[in-house]
Amino acid sequence: MASVFGNNIKLSIFGQSHSEAIGMSFDGLPCGFRIDMDELQLFLSRRAPGRSELTSKRSEKDVPEFVSGLFDGKTCGAPLAALIYNEDVRSAGYEDVKDSPRPSHADFTAEGKFRGYQDYKGGGHFSGRLTAALCVAGGIAIQMLERNGIKVKAVLESVCGQESGIDALIAEAISEGDSLGGTIACTIEGLPCGVGEPMFDGLENRISQAVFAIPAVKGIEFGDGFKLSELKGSEARDEYVASDGKIALTSNHNGGILGGISTGEDVNFRVCIKPTPSISIPSKSISYSRGENVELKISGRHDPCIALRAVPCVEAAAAIAVLDLMLGDINFSGRFVFND
Repeated sequence: MASVFGNNIKLSIFGQSHSEAIGMSFDGLPCGFRIDMDELQLFLSRRAPGRSELTSKRSEKDVPEFVSGLFDGKTCGAPLAALIYNEDVRSAGYEDVKDSPRPSHADFTAEGKFRGYQDYKGGGHFSGRLTAALCVAGGIAIQMLERNGIKVKAVLESVCGQESGIDALIAEAISEGDSLGGTIACTIEGLPCGVGEPMFDGLENRISQAVFAIPAVKGIEFGDGFKLSELKGSEARDEYVASDGKIALTSNHNGGILGGISTGEDVNFRVCIKPTPSISIPSKSISYSRGENVELKISGRHDPCIALRAVPCVEAAAAIAVLDLMLGDINFSGRFVFND
């Protein structure tokens, strides 16, 4: 299972939703960087479940235990590894899923690939639970980028197509036993011109690959995205002007990326988060063992709107992708400041 990301830093995510722990290993990080653990915990708390009536009732502290890679509070060159223990596990509600896949969930494809050996409880390795480990790595990457003047910030843009009255929409979905999708907008500020490569290691490519590691992500667009297909060239181009001895753009329709390389403008992208298929409204499914149609009703604790807790996950994924690209580029790696 290829749960590894990165060319210059290697991030590995491991564990399952209901295993003893989940965790991450982050190899190739610069040594001498002091992680602000209080800031990291605040970042993780934005993703943690059980903090609101509008999210999953699963209650997890999500406090990482670092078991490698730190010495005197700083990265030391060894792989940075951390565990997050699963403390509020209830597996009884997943017995039906063992034989009948949830529609639009990875239960079906996991069965096809791993032939019944997969951990089905809580979604196993396919669960959004693993984004806690992603956020440990991403929270550290964010701190490293901020140390060098680069900020990554995402916001919940809409839920079910609505930009206002979101709490009421989610509360209504909960009362109906249903779920809602949403859109997250992310901006990367302070990224210099020249980050990324043409072809396969473009900035868009790498951000997209990292973002799609977040379960429920079904789409991403940069700048004006698909809207560009509706415009004329004269409307969509970002023109150059000289301003105070610098080159600037009159617009940013392309989201701060051209040819896979950053322009020096803000990098903007939007992410589509689908509604969770784990809802209490009965659905059609099949029984593997009996080879017949069944009605499936899901129990357990699930987010009525995944997009609420996915905001820091998008920030984490983007920061990891940008850090990986910049550490492998001689134009930037030598200028980065990481130690005191």
